[in-house]
Amino acid sequence: MTFTNRVFSGIQPSGDLHLGNYLGAIRRFVPLQDTHDCIYCVVDMHAITVWQDPDDLRRATREVAAAYVAAGIDPKRAIIFNQSQVMQHAELAWIFNCVARIGWMNRMTQFKDKAGKNSENVSLGLLAYPSLMAADILLYKATHVPVGDDQKQHLELTRDIAAKFNNDYAASIAAQNVGQDDGSFFPITEPLIAGPATRIMSLRDGTKKMSKSDPSDQSRISLLDNADGIAKKIKKATTDPEPLPETVEGLAGRPEADNLVGIYAALSDQSKTQVIAEFGGKGWGTFKPALADLAVSVLGPMGEEMRRLVEDTTTIDAILRDGAERARALAEATMVDVRSIVGFIR
Repeated sequence: MTFTNRVFSGIQPSGDLHLGNYLGAIRRFVPLQDTHDCIYCVVDMHAITVWQDPDDLRRATREVAAAYVAAGIDPKRAIIFNQSQVMQHAELAWIFNCVARIGWMNRMTQFKDKAGKNSENVSLGLLAYPSLMAADILLYKATHVPVGDDQKQHLELTRDIAAKFNNDYAASIAAQNVGQDDGSFFPITEPLIAGPATRIMSLRDGTKKMSKSDPSDQSRISLLDNADGIAKKIKKATTDPEPLPETVEGLAGRPEADNLVGIYAALSDQSKTQVIAEFGGKGWGTFKPALADLAVSVLGPMGEEMRRLVEDTTTIDAILRDGAERARALAEATMVDVRSIVGFIR
């Protein structure tokens, strides 16, 4: 018996999905439907590690689900659901809280970054966030997770938790005959590393990651922006006075130029070298309109469909309910075995 070739990934509904979310994650999810069983979650339980306005959370949850569908994820082929409808996530997370070590959590750089000097006053949930993330993945025995640089450490922790659970309960797994050919119960999940231009930077400052928290709306392209808004933001994007370099190596030390070339490359499914071969030596008055046209052609139709779906809450909620029902069936099958493995009476 071997693990099913399965992908799990989730996006937190924190509002204002932008180009970085699309190129770094959502767009990459679509072709995986052809090669893997895919489960795509809206991780609303993760969102409340910091306080959320309930109405805003519901709206943002539907927005992420709408983005999945508008980008081309088929809710009949893949499973699309929001985490809080499948309470086995919380159940397995508690068990993993008892497997993981405090030292592992304290080493998580994202916790350090988000907590800053206020670590004594942040929620316990923020510290335990990676344990819930491990539960999200392993509840479905996912073999692969698409990750960017900022999530690789959390996936490494997921692998550590899986290995420790498999080792701690090896005798119980064997006694109940619920292991794989190698005796493991949970897979050691592998990363699917993101390709080019997955780290999209601010349109106002090429040294900073594109983020919804930036006070300037001009720093990011929202997936709900209309065609006119997309074009205007690109044409106003910060650049330097030099034309595009003749070689890709010439982008070094030019963060804004590198970012815009990277965005063009990602949207057109090309390499930066191919983009430079076409536009090298040309000025921004040529390149920016071309990038704006490309962005509008790719993002415009998706934005229109997202806006339609966000307004059609009946359809979105039905997709989430159907996905949650299918997810619960898989999750409960895992948890039936987990409860017995750890010694719970059932």
